[in-house]
Amino acid sequence: MSKPRVEVIDLGWIGFKEAWDIQQQYFDELVARKLANRHKNDSEKEPLIHYLLICEHPHVYTLGKSGKIEHLLISQAELEAQGIQYFPINRGGDITYHGPGQIVGYPILDLDDFFTDIHKYLRYLEEIIINVLAQYGLKGDHSKGETGVWFDVGTEKARKVCAMGIKASRWVTMHGFALNHSVDLKYFEYIVPCGIADKAVANMAQELDMLPSRQEVVQAILTQFEHQFDCICAKQ
Repeated sequence: MSKPRVEVIDLGWIGFKEAWDIQQQYFDELVARKLANRHKNDSEKEPLIHYLLICEHPHVYTLGKSGKIEHLLISQAELEAQGIQYFPINRGGDITYHGPGQIVGYPILDLDDFFTDIHKYLRYLEEIIINVLAQYGLKGDHSKGETGVWFDVGTEKARKVCAMGIKASRWVTMHGFALNHSVDLKYFEYIVPCGIADKAVANMAQELDMLPSRQEVVQAILTQFEHQFDCICAKQ
């Protein structure tokens, strides 16, 4: 049996809403093709196309379905003065920040081609980032009851370096992860990140003497993605 193929598209620098629209288009196409295949013989079924979108956003806060608006700590006027956009969106989780110096990944996968377990899917995404960080001597870890990747779990120094939030319908996923590469951490001071008030946020830049380039880290993510999901990542 051949490995699933994941088309990798680097959207580069792109506004959040534009990237969200692209995600939604691919998500809708994948769901529609999946449903259409149910009524076809094996020989007539169209191949499912999985995607991994990589990008970087201008300053934006996004609030998940289970989030609380009071976790946004500044007013609309202050948002405009700071040049920060804000969107309530359809992923799980609370409020988070995206901005320059962050590596954002949006996997759009039909988990029927992999495994049908959302918790396992999130742990796999976390494991990818943990393994990437380990390549640079950084010990990322899971945190029980919390998504994302953390440093110094279980201590007073616990801090999140990669946030995660997803949506899934009919086992098709969208949204994903945001790894803090060299992002300006001051923007997290205007929110309660992921609704967690008692823990800090980190980036790779403050943890390392020599920061690898964004391109190098993206390639490491793709390598680990292939290994974790036993798939082939094909760059467009």
